[in-house]
Amino acid sequence: MYILAGLLTEQKVNDTIATSCEVVLIDWRADMKELIYLDHAATTKLDERVLTAMQPYLAEEYGNPSSMYELGARAKAAIMDSREIIARALGAKASEIYFTAGGSESDNWALIGTVEANRKKGRHIITTKIEHHAILHTCAYLESLGVEVTYLDVDRFGRVDIEQLKSSIRDDTILISVMYANNEIGTIQPIKEIGKIARERGVLFHTDAVQAFSQIPINVEECQIDLLSISGHKLYGPKGVGVLYIRKGVKLPSLIHGGGQERGKRAGTENVPGIVGLAKATELAVGSMKASFKKKAELRDYLIARIIREVPNCVLNGDAQNRLPGNANFSFRFIEGESLVIMLDIEGICVSSGSACSAGSANPSHVLMAIGQEEDFVNGSLRISLGRENTKEEIDFAVEKIKLLVARLRERSPKYQRYMRQHIRLNGFR
Repeated sequence: MYILAGLLTEQKVNDTIATSCEVVLIDWRADMKELIYLDHAATTKLDERVLTAMQPYLAEEYGNPSSMYELGARAKAAIMDSREIIARALGAKASEIYFTAGGSESDNWALIGTVEANRKKGRHIITTKIEHHAILHTCAYLESLGVEVTYLDVDRFGRVDIEQLKSSIRDDTILISVMYANNEIGTIQPIKEIGKIARERGVLFHTDAVQAFSQIPINVEECQIDLLSISGHKLYGPKGVGVLYIRKGVKLPSLIHGGGQERGKRAGTENVPGIVGLAKATELAVGSMKASFKKKAELRDYLIARIIREVPNCVLNGDAQNRLPGNANFSFRFIEGESLVIMLDIEGICVSSGSACSAGSANPSHVLMAIGQEEDFVNGSLRISLGRENTKEEIDFAVEKIKLLVARLRERSPKYQRYMRQHIRLNGFR
């Protein structure tokens, strides 16, 4: 990152000292140590092995998969192999895997497509108050078209109210959409239980598994999932590619009309390098899932223990146990989370104050509001999401910086100063 700076210079001209100011760009990170990246829920670095797998299809293997000659046939074969790899990771059939441009597209297709395909049955869908905006904004769009949406409550840990779900299902309910694991607070939902309820009531079940896929085992048959969304860039794969799993027998209209790609459901020449990259990333992630889970969970628990113990007026958001292995979301009272994110960035530490898709929004986190977090804590949230490369030394460095910067921000907070004066009075100090 660069900043503008004024550089003062002096020069002697005809026995007179002339002063001038030159505006220059300075890379303020030039002398800093290597970046500490702790925002893997936002995106991940492309794995070098994934890039290697993609490279032939970015250059010499450039054939169109719809072409009949060998160059095209090799590209088509690469897509078929990729479909098989991803299907195995989900316990699905290759014919149930449809490639998209990412998680948001998959979510849109699942919801809008289900409504279009089930007009005669009903126009009521059920979701939760803590979904990703790809779901919530799509629901708002559908509401503008006359679709009724029920938004389920969650408890203080972010878990869905199962009894409310059961009582919300109506004769005209056509879809339940509940995310597998929350992108902000990491809470994992009781997906198997929800799938069972949906199947028994004859309602389609969609889950946004963008955060969960490759981090925890997922089996669409065991969980009775009908539709499931995946995004490549969350698992060390490329951006711009994703998947919508559509269970055999579920009818959805075509997303894009044109050619016969994706079995006529999504026209347009396939993103072969992206598809190959997503499959390779999936293969690598599934192969190392158990070891990766253990490492990240241990680092996560160490991080949580240090922050909660060493930073006063701090709470952990989400379920302490039933959460994604790399997710830790805190709320610090009396500070603004975005200010802390910026200050940590200056220190070379990348974190977020919530979802990357809502960065810059003036609104408080809808997830923290839904779990009933107090107002003083909502605005001071910080999400740290660990990856497979992170180390204990990086966590220790980040914790020390967080402690220092939280204290510095609180020194500037009138609310904190009033709180401290009141605290001193109540405890009898002068």
